[in-house]
Amino acid sequence: MDTTATDGSSKTASSHATYYIDPLPLHLALILAPPPARDSATAAAELTELHRIEAARTTVQITQAQADDHEEDIFVFKTVLGPGFNAEALPLTASLSARVRKDESAASSPLKNIYRRPRPYQVDSTLHPVCPLNPEPTSYPSGHSLSGYLLAFTLVQLVPEKRQQILDRADEYVHNRLICGVHYASDTEASRMVAYAIFGSMTASPIFQKDLAAAREETRRKLGLPMAVSQQ
Repeated sequence: MDTTATDGSSKTASSHATYYIDPLPLHLALILAPPPARDSATAAAELTELHRIEAARTTVQITQAQADDHEEDIFVFKTVLGPGFNAEALPLTASLSARVRKDESAASSPLKNIYRRPRPYQVDSTLHPVCPLNPEPTSYPSGHSLSGYLLAFTLVQLVPEKRQQILDRADEYVHNRLICGVHYASDTEASRMVAYAIFGSMTASPIFQKDLAAAREETRRKLGLPMAVSQQ
């Protein structure tokens, strides 16, 4: 049975559990243009860029990209906030992170099914990805990147004084999808655009605001930060 709505969204989104958003009214498919056509100059340029990145990547970059591939929670930002920022010490923050990730999956999975863009290594067998491969054509948008941006936007609400460092780490996390060789640059840029729309919807949720307040108090107390904080 065809579950694609006439506006290009997918009714399968309703089968994904969400906490803070209802992905259907967001009409996310209307926000995104289709990915570059496989035979387009843009797609060719993106593959050239991936080959350039592959040729230049270092062992340190590969190790970090592989680590980021395996970690899709808010604690990837421990490089900004220190080792005390971890799931064991911050259960409320860990719960918030897991719920944001659930919403990311509910939003990105239908979009991936709409666009069905092959991964770079499915198009160009001369690429040598260094992270786990997905046999499905699910390149657009990048789920890891969408998760990274949503979690960064969330964390900025907890620790606004570290805003720039958090956003810089998110950009690094997202670029590591290219270091891995598993996404095009346009996949990650699409995720950035979708993240703004989703996060705007999240902030309108009273449940999100309640969970955010609890995580903010927990995180700031654990890290020894002032409890009174102004949003920057």
